[in-house]
Amino acid sequence: MAFSVKGKSAIVTGAGSGINLCFAKLLLENGCNVLIADLALRPEAQEVVNYYSSQPSRPNRAVFQKTDVVDWEQLERMFEVAVREFGDVDIVCPGAGIYEPHWSNFWRPPGAPESRDPRDGGRYALLDINLTHPIRTTQLAISHFLRNRSSKRPKHIIHISSIAGQSPALAAPIYVATKHAINGLVRSLAKLDSKFGIRVTAVAPGVIKTPLWTDHPEKLKMVDDKADEWVTPEEVAEVMLALIQQDSVSEIIGDKSGQGTQFPVQGGTILEVSKSVRAVSPFNDPGPAGRRGNTVSDMAKVEDEEYGDMVWSTESIRR
Repeated sequence: MAFSVKGKSAIVTGAGSGINLCFAKLLLENGCNVLIADLALRPEAQEVVNYYSSQPSRPNRAVFQKTDVVDWEQLERMFEVAVREFGDVDIVCPGAGIYEPHWSNFWRPPGAPESRDPRDGGRYALLDINLTHPIRTTQLAISHFLRNRSSKRPKHIIHISSIAGQSPALAAPIYVATKHAINGLVRSLAKLDSKFGIRVTAVAPGVIKTPLWTDHPEKLKMVDDKADEWVTPEEVAEVMLALIQQDSVSEIIGDKSGQGTQFPVQGGTILEVSKSVRAVSPFNDPGPAGRRGNTVSDMAKVEDEEYGDMVWSTESIRR
């Protein structure tokens, strides 16, 4: 099912920065309309929107829709705006996500001083952002696609999982749980590809140099610049585009000549993206296994600090 994004339209949540911004830029550079759905735009994202919205003669456009992804009405609204602006939606990436912040954190329970999760709230913000939002967005995308079915225009939903979806991390158990769940969601929807032409896939990035890391010194402490290696958001975005446009993806990022091992792409495919690409098996997968771009050598130090600083008392976890 070879596919071109040129002339198509996409919704990308969380594209105000990081991987999702790089993906949105790549889509735009390849002739795709993009609705960027986020709470706000970083300066570099604003530049992209300005560039692709300032020239009416351009064949494709970027539109920013302020969106809080935990608000289901706002998720519905972004589809309405995309259809109004572009006429249709072909690609959906519910990419917005966070990495176990102190304000919604397993080791800082609801009611703890740093937590924004109220003791009587009945929910974790981290789960709302990382799991409920992509599930609900996927439901909305499938509903839209089925109402506007066309055998000549296949549809794509691409999720952002993580190497944490294949391995544990004591410092971030809720985050890890959300990424395991995303993998399960993607695999469960695999048959939509053959049944309806809706291909649901995911990338599982390693350690990516984005604001999710660089704006948080407490997370940067996990990375040893001498022993660990960053993956760029541009590299992840390139694999995401390949997942959408190609029937197979090379283990070599940016491989145009087909020299590397090729991984077939179909509904349910999950590709790990470190300094190379690896297909994640649904059964007996060996995991990231210390590959370049996957390691955080000082994770143990951060775990020790979590134990020293965590607020874990009967007063913080229950009334």
